[in-house]
Amino acid sequence: MTERFSDHFVINGKTEGATTSCVDVVVAARDRADTIQRAVRSALAQEEVRAVIVVDDGSTDDTAARARECDLEGKRVWVERLRLSLGPSAARNIAIEKSQASWLAVLDGDDFFLPGRIRTLLTVADDWDFVADDLLQVPSDAPDNQDAMTTLLGASFKQRSLNLEQFILGNIPQHGLIRKELSFLKPLIRRSFLDRHKLRYDEALRLGEDYAFYARALAAGARFLVHPAAGYVSLVRPDSLSARHTRQELELYRDSDCKLIATSILTPNERRALAKHYSSVDCRVQLLNVIEAIKSGNGSQFLTAFFRSPAAALFITKCLLGEARRRSRTTLRVVRRSVQ
Repeated sequence: MTERFSDHFVINGKTEGATTSCVDVVVAARDRADTIQRAVRSALAQEEVRAVIVVDDGSTDDTAARARECDLEGKRVWVERLRLSLGPSAARNIAIEKSQASWLAVLDGDDFFLPGRIRTLLTVADDWDFVADDLLQVPSDAPDNQDAMTTLLGASFKQRSLNLEQFILGNIPQHGLIRKELSFLKPLIRRSFLDRHKLRYDEALRLGEDYAFYARALAAGARFLVHPAAGYVSLVRPDSLSARHTRQELELYRDSDCKLIATSILTPNERRALAKHYSSVDCRVQLLNVIEAIKSGNGSQFLTAFFRSPAAALFITKCLLGEARRRSRTTLRVVRRSVQ
């Protein structure tokens, strides 16, 4: 049975108004039965957390049931299971609508908080609308190995504000390097800012939804602070959803830049940054077009994609050469083993 909120929560048998507690944690999860309890319990352990709101995005396992089992104190965990997957944006929007605290914290279903993380961020929140901390990244097969943890922004990172131009440029991956996009950050978000600007996640996006959400907030004037790592642990999975995407999903992600240009007043530098980001995503779109063309033998499609832009031609060439080298090394190893 799903618990639903009205205009108050009942926590430990005591009715508390919507402004008593500081933070609601929103969790969109799909097929995370193996990690959801660690995520929820790590949020409940933060004294400043008022409630954890879990939306199960059409899981095929018992993610929702396991999340409900964490509610030992009574009425601090709200769970809704969607019959069909609507995507992370829709799931988070459902959670946001159920939230009533003055701050929101986004937590992925396979990540978790270390003790004191929320308190640390609240101490520096002041007049900021978004308060993020550098991510602690750890392989999914060794989540408790602190020696294996690295940070997204580097050990020498110092607290700083983030503007729209910096954010956009910080989401352009470098070919051949580990992805370190700023959209991976999971900030505390001031609820009043979202409501004032009628800002929610774009439900058309299943890829790049965080990027589009933060970019729209910054374009609307959000004050965004990034603090050194305070305890958000992000599991790095080889099978992460962001590593698996269709051409349509990439196209929608790419075109979110066009939406931002059409709906926001931007500086010339911000527009140039968006053009660079658009181009970087479009290169990935055209690579998928080229791969499809090669498989189907469609020469026209290949040429259209390859010559879409100089950036696309260079990117596709690098990727195809890299794949050719990888396959040649594999073939060479097989030949060597066969003659030994």
